[in-house]
Amino acid sequence: MSHPCTCTLVRVNDCRRDEPGRPSGAGRYAPSPSGDLHIGNLRTALLAWLFARSTGRRFVMRMEDLDRVAPGAADRQLADLAALGITWDPPMMWQSQRRLSYDVAINDLQRRALTYECFCTRREILEAPSAPHAPAGAYPGTCRDLTEKQRQAKRDTGRPPAIRLRAEVAEFTVVDTLLGSHTGMVDDFVLRRGDGIPAYNLAVVIDDDAQGVDQVVRADDLLSSAPRQSYLATLLHISPPVYAHVPLVLNTLGARLAKRDGAVTLSDLALGGIDTQRVLSLIAASLKMAAPNEPVTIDQLLARFDPDDLPRDPWVLEPSAMLSC
Repeated sequence: MSHPCTCTLVRVNDCRRDEPGRPSGAGRYAPSPSGDLHIGNLRTALLAWLFARSTGRRFVMRMEDLDRVAPGAADRQLADLAALGITWDPPMMWQSQRRLSYDVAINDLQRRALTYECFCTRREILEAPSAPHAPAGAYPGTCRDLTEKQRQAKRDTGRPPAIRLRAEVAEFTVVDTLLGSHTGMVDDFVLRRGDGIPAYNLAVVIDDDAQGVDQVVRADDLLSSAPRQSYLATLLHISPPVYAHVPLVLNTLGARLAKRDGAVTLSDLALGGIDTQRVLSLIAASLKMAAPNEPVTIDQLLARFDPDDLPRDPWVLEPSAMLSC
């Protein structure tokens, strides 16, 4: 897959991995180019940038384009991030160009007998009895101990198998800058889907390592995946990152903000008379980093940034109220 050059959208920061006195680590933002970023996505991206730049880290960008790609979405996402003043360090990473790296990791785990084929459908997993206290959708191990004869019978039906990790622990502990120590469940999660697409939990570990990412800032709905990813990293001899899971932006019904909620993207808000400067001010106020309606720049926010002062509760956003301001 070829990708258009987006370098004109990027204001490159001076930070380089090999400069004396600079840390080798990095923070990152990794959107999926399935559509335009909404204000919740932009808020998380801003926080990831603030965490990284305030600690002297590089800040890198990655397009998670293995699945659900909308034409032109990647360029629009990058343009919106740049419009807010968010900078990143080259090179840009595209997951679709890294399939070999994922295959190498899976092959390594297969050689060590740490994987197995799974023929279960999503419905079968949801309907299967699960272990006590396991969350909905946790894999119950249905295909874990199939005999070779049973596996071949499954293959003969024509259903392509997914590849799952054969986890040797039931839980794993990660460190979160905002939430402290967090211990979560580790099940036999998917490494490669039945359609051949590498799974998110695998790709994110491989890509963070390749980009030198040692600090991951993302929305707190992904907290449950951190123990899985950190455990997998240790199996691949990768140092897990330090996390900071930040509160989501919710709609007035308490659900995750989505495009269907109305004017939630920069282009939508611009049509309603709210420019990018105003959006940045709204986000800053939601983070208690600016007074309501105070004009701010991203550099001013960097100078004010203190993780200890960040709100711990979700930001409830009503787009119609924003447009009436």
